[in-house]
Amino acid sequence: MLQQFIVENFLSFRNRETFSLLPNKGTLKKEHKTEPIKGQWVLKSAAMFGANAGGKSNFVKAIELGKRLVLRGTRTDDLIDFYPFRLSSENKKRDTTIIYHILCGNKKYEYGFSYNSEQISSEWLKQINKNSDCVIFNPKEEESQFLSFLAKATPQKQLFLHEVMSRNIHENVSNIKDLDAVIDWFVNSLKIIFPDTPYKQGVLLKAADDNDLKRGFGALLRYFNTGVDGVKLIDVQFEKLGIPHDLQRAIKTDLSKSNTDEAFGALRFDDNLYLINLIDGEIRAKKLMTVHKKMDEADIELFSLGDESDGTKRLFDYIPLILDLIQGGKVFIVDEMERSLHPSLIKQIILLFYKHSKDVSSQLIFTTHESSLMDQKIFRRDEIWLMKKDNNGISSFGRMDNLYNVRFDKMLQNSYLNGEYGATPIFETEEEINKLFSSLK
Repeated sequence: MLQQFIVENFLSFRNRETFSLLPNKGTLKKEHKTEPIKGQWVLKSAAMFGANAGGKSNFVKAIELGKRLVLRGTRTDDLIDFYPFRLSSENKKRDTTIIYHILCGNKKYEYGFSYNSEQISSEWLKQINKNSDCVIFNPKEEESQFLSFLAKATPQKQLFLHEVMSRNIHENVSNIKDLDAVIDWFVNSLKIIFPDTPYKQGVLLKAADDNDLKRGFGALLRYFNTGVDGVKLIDVQFEKLGIPHDLQRAIKTDLSKSNTDEAFGALRFDDNLYLINLIDGEIRAKKLMTVHKKMDEADIELFSLGDESDGTKRLFDYIPLILDLIQGGKVFIVDEMERSLHPSLIKQIILLFYKHSKDVSSQLIFTTHESSLMDQKIFRRDEIWLMKKDNNGISSFGRMDNLYNVRFDKMLQNSYLNGEYGATPIFETEEEINKLFSSLK
């Protein structure tokens, strides 16, 4: 699980910003927090609110960039993906820093790195204990002879953790359980969904067979009253779907890195949904069709996903997410969760998650514009975050319980929309727009 994320000098984040899922001492909604490690409490959810272009998507991009550099690395002839705060000459010369505090394998770890376009300037992994920290690796101070050799052989543009993952070093090093645990967290636990990502990277399902998948999809589609009675899976040839080769490689890479016996991925492409898995090194695909009952006879009609409404299509993106969350061990980061969905449906997804995840360690973290979700009947105060951007283009974020002394019964939504918390759009005077519209008439 994710306990904390820190980012500095990345896109609109000029200064160091800390996103914390450590709960406050409040006693309400105890089921919203869990203790995966004794003495280490963490919240199960967080909602980030803010105006358009305020920095919410940049926050998700920062989390995704760290994952991508760990799993995929940087090609030999390429520069590292470096996006410093560009509205300051000083920041353009400084490194970006990204740090994760994660709970996995009954331990708490801090993994972080600083970098620029030319090199990884520092990188570290340490176990955080109650009284002291234990450094697991720092490539510049590595004690293990083989890991020290590997660290020195790691290219300047490559993360050491990526090198460890890419090479089979278990024959040379006997005790790398901590490295394996952190790599596994990036591969199998941290899942990131952007609104327009054609391949829902890493949305993998642990399912015994097609019947489990069909039952899960069908039950949720009926529950959300979509008019769809169920789904049917039809075998198709993956190579003939017209998917770009780069995307095919990305899909194959993600599926091959899963530690499950058989991992199913969800692929949205060309307005259709495919369930894919890797068998003997080859990707197998099934096209998902929706089942509708005919009104005038005891028969069914099959629809492609492209025939469904935008809301139903978007819901299909979330069904694998819901199924994965309930099975446990997942951290989902979702950008613009409200896209094409009715507010009541989003609310119900969140409530479903809380209701059915009491005994599992999963987290749902998302950004949204949907003010109706800013409701203390849904969230604790320490689960509500506000993103702001100042006049200099600098984004910052803070948690409701730290920023404002809000009474539990206060109507947050009205206060938020009225600009009381400062994370709403600020409009300029109408003088210029009046002149423009007048000239157009």
